[in-house]
Amino acid sequence: MAGEVMDNRGRGEARSSLPSVHPEGRKYALICLGLSLIAALLAWETLAWPLAFLSLCILAFFRDPERVVPRGDALILSPADGTVTQISEVEPPLELRGEEGGLGHEPVTRISIYLSIFDVHINRSPCAGTVGTMSYVPGKFVNAELDKSSEENERQHIIIMRSDGVAVGMTQIAGLVARRIVPFVKPGDIVAAGQRVGLIRFGSRVDLYLPQGTSPQVLMGQRVIAGETVLGRLGETVELEGLQQ
Repeated sequence: MAGEVMDNRGRGEARSSLPSVHPEGRKYALICLGLSLIAALLAWETLAWPLAFLSLCILAFFRDPERVVPRGDALILSPADGTVTQISEVEPPLELRGEEGGLGHEPVTRISIYLSIFDVHINRSPCAGTVGTMSYVPGKFVNAELDKSSEENERQHIIIMRSDGVAVGMTQIAGLVARRIVPFVKPGDIVAAGQRVGLIRFGSRVDLYLPQGTSPQVLMGQRVIAGETVLGRLGETVELEGLQQ
């Protein structure tokens, strides 16, 4: 019907609804809920209620809302929900350089996004393309807000090769509480912009490496949304305040 407000998939009438929960989190919520019921049956109310509350917190942490992905071949989207904590010119990590199909050795702009435990932790592809190399690196679990976490923490590097041959790199970094990075894709998979590519459990950081000739479209301290916020535009070289050298 003309004038009808549709949902973000173009169906029916728009209405509010709770986001779905990713299967990775359902099992943990069910375990906590089961322990809560056992504690309740044993009349251990001081344990039953905290466990029931914890199960709700787990469901909230693993929530997986739908996103409206902006269209545009030149757009580089945010791979994570969170706060932009760093915008800096750096040499790409060794795992993302590659002789072919990598970022190369020249400095590129890195945008770091910090995810608190209250943010959605499903990570999404910053652009459409083919998953290139994926490199898992075991490491420490220092505070993900610190710059050294990019080199010392447990992390997973991913290259997305666009159809025009431009490589976009992202790194999932575990934090103080996060203890596992869970990938949803593998090398050779074809992904759409904004498609889910993995998650990091319980507080973390995601670094996005913009291709050369791309300027950041966000500022330090800005809140971003995975699959929706535009972090960069290919072919634009406008300098923004907040860039760290």
